[in-house]
Amino acid sequence: MQIAIAEIERISEKALAAHGAGTWQAREVARAIARAEETGNVICGLYYLESYCRQLLSGRVNGTVDPVVTQPRPGTVLADARLGFAQPAFARAFEPAVAAARACGIASLAVCHSHTCTSLGFFTEQIAAAGLIGLGVTNASAIVAGPGGRLPVIGTNPVAFTIPGADGPAMHADFSTAAVALGKITMAKAAGEAIPPGWAVDREGRPTTDPEAALAGSLVSAAGYKGWALGLLAEFLAAGLTGSVNALDVRALKAEGGPPHDLGQFYILIDPGPAADTLASRIARVAEAIAEDPQVRIPGAGRRPRAMVDVAPDLWATVAALAARQPG
Repeated sequence: MQIAIAEIERISEKALAAHGAGTWQAREVARAIARAEETGNVICGLYYLESYCRQLLSGRVNGTVDPVVTQPRPGTVLADARLGFAQPAFARAFEPAVAAARACGIASLAVCHSHTCTSLGFFTEQIAAAGLIGLGVTNASAIVAGPGGRLPVIGTNPVAFTIPGADGPAMHADFSTAAVALGKITMAKAAGEAIPPGWAVDREGRPTTDPEAALAGSLVSAAGYKGWALGLLAEFLAAGLTGSVNALDVRALKAEGGPPHDLGQFYILIDPGPAADTLASRIARVAEAIAEDPQVRIPGAGRRPRAMVDVAPDLWATVAALAARQPG
């Protein structure tokens, strides 16, 4: 089915409000869902809406809490989500963090004690839209084992970064440090399909193409030790610099009940300042070389928004039913 992005945002906001989210909190989360669908990141879009709604009802996420923003140092902004959604906490802290980066040249924004932020790139692209370089990391429930291991220690622990350009991002990347997002394995299981080699190991640490065995075992890091190191970096920054929990202490993100996620996200905002022209020229130099090879591109450069996207009929039916719920 072809569905308008505007309709996805509208119905997502309605569904979240129907399950107990506050007006402005629902609006911020719905914006993130719609943007994920718009950019083709379906794992972080409508795919998550039902779990958001169920967790609102179970109390695993507080949909009405107001985040608390503080600035303990000129270049440090903290947003305590207070076990609510990450998107409203980021929204409240965004302007102070941008102002801090412009004043200091570089600033950090720590979003603390939040529900999963889902699409990390949704936040770094907002930083870039303000003319700043944005880098972000977060963690998730433990599902990734170290190279050669079998015990899950860290989450898929995404890293995202966006560099501003004259006409949209000069570069934008948002990727899991695991070989694959967990959602792709759950989707393969639901479809009765095998997964490619190199995505996961079973509970004994043996490579597997069976999604059920993968879910009972562990994912592996992208690029072996390189992805493992990046995943650990994301873990230490996202948990250690926000006061939030380790991946080891979070239940499965989509589980309906249980303790709140209590996750953290850590962002670095860099103002190019007097180096802005130099940065642009260096990017242009590389872009010219890349343009000579039609098989290569700069990640995220030249993305164009889509007004309509494909949505599976059964998923849209679920979304419609969530939105039709009567609050209370």
